[in-house]
Amino acid sequence: MTFFEPLLMPLPLVGLCLILGLLVGSFLNVVIYRLPKMMEQEWEAQCKAWRDEPTEDDEATFNLALPRSHCPACGHTLGVVENIPLVSYALQRGRCRHCEVAVSLRYPLVEALTGALFALAAWQIGAQWALLGALVFLAAMVALTFIDLDTLFLPDSITLPLLWLGLAFNLAGVYADLQSAVIGAIAGYGLLWLVFWGFKFATGKEGMGYGDFKLLAAIGAWLGWQVLPMVVLTSSLVGVVAGTAMVVAGRHERSTPIPFGPYLAAAGVIALFMGRDAATRFFGL
Repeated sequence: MTFFEPLLMPLPLVGLCLILGLLVGSFLNVVIYRLPKMMEQEWEAQCKAWRDEPTEDDEATFNLALPRSHCPACGHTLGVVENIPLVSYALQRGRCRHCEVAVSLRYPLVEALTGALFALAAWQIGAQWALLGALVFLAAMVALTFIDLDTLFLPDSITLPLLWLGLAFNLAGVYADLQSAVIGAIAGYGLLWLVFWGFKFATGKEGMGYGDFKLLAAIGAWLGWQVLPMVVLTSSLVGVVAGTAMVVAGRHERSTPIPFGPYLAAAGVIALFMGRDAATRFFGL
């Protein structure tokens, strides 16, 4: 059984999803940067309220819409022309038009990655309901990857809705039958929970965060429990290789935590495109 029957569509659909992906990628850049800061503000406000401390009513509004996108170096508000995905970065040669400070390569990278994934999904799936879900899943994986890389944190505001949305899609068996999806959510969370506590009992240290449990549960909810062995094995192997390489290259201290979320997300994307047949054939499930 596959998640969907491949239905290759004409290039217009692929092109449309490519453009949509570039636009979504531009928005994801905002989410990646602002969502962790918004959560910090919320936690601080909650702590002040719990301690009966006064809050500052004159704090500037900060959310995904306000303030408008601006240069982090000089504060210059970006115009429409400066917000065109990839094009603006190329025309401005990777620098702010106002202060000439270099713009992080992260921005066009996220846009290009999201656009490429959306186009690939359109090419493989075609005009089906499965495509809509796949685009949501891919956008969430991109956002979670870069948030975890920046903060070592996977926000519940993304992982939990993603989990429930996966179960909702599979009410109609879009990617897996409902039983497999429910078991996938339970097994995904429980597997890493057991690893977490086993490692903690053995070493006295925490080897991963609870956000990783929820991310694997969400992947299981979307794709079914059958893909979990492949996802866990692939993410673990890549994580070990990448972590070792960074330590050897001197870019990471041995005691510095390495985010596991990006590797789980990448393995989840691979599982989505490969389909459940590949996982079941490889592991004999």
